[in-house]
Amino acid sequence: MSKLHCIIIEDEPLAVKILSDYIAEVPFLDLQATFKDAILATEYLHTHTPDLIFLDIHLPKLKGMAFLKTLLHPPAVIITTAYHQYAVEGFNLNVSDYLLKPFEFERFLVAVNKVKTANKEKLTDTQEPKDFIFLHVQKKKVKILFADILYIESQREYIRIVTQKNTFVSKMSTHEIEALLPPALFKRIHRSFIVSLNKIDSYTAEMVELNGISIPIGRGYREVLEGL
Repeated sequence: MSKLHCIIIEDEPLAVKILSDYIAEVPFLDLQATFKDAILATEYLHTHTPDLIFLDIHLPKLKGMAFLKTLLHPPAVIITTAYHQYAVEGFNLNVSDYLLKPFEFERFLVAVNKVKTANKEKLTDTQEPKDFIFLHVQKKKVKILFADILYIESQREYIRIVTQKNTFVSKMSTHEIEALLPPALFKRIHRSFIVSLNKIDSYTAEMVELNGISIPIGRGYREVLEGL
């Protein structure tokens, strides 16, 4: 059974425990991490792509709704809160469900089954794998072939996509573009770099060379290229 990888963003320890216990009871859910505020979760999302977020609204530092608005391509989100007045705003942001605390396991199960069904339908609707991607570049959608991409570089809230003929800049994070790329063709080798495996000319433990360009391999990514 394919599992939905999920995280919890919640500052109340009791609420975290209840959600964790509920998640443990559902075979198709896999809890990967919990966070007491959205800032810590944002850092996690730079390098991970969960399928589902359980999100509280009243969080320290950055409120849940404000956090949700910062995500360009959010995963499924289930709001968990004691405040019903944010329901309309939540559904306007395309959340999967809205759970009012305290909620029973049965209501929780309805919400996660809804996410599971939607995820299954999305996979079923997927046709043959695409060999391209459309990205927002200077107020228009630009088609970029996977076969043309050399590497992708993070530039704060933007990414720079370097192809064999052109360079494109789009407003999104590296973890967001990584989720859209075929993992068999592209690998992140550094916090700021994703490279096309087919374009690699040579590499060492510290550096990758492609098309005459040297790109560093991050310390935590040195095992990524093993087996090439």
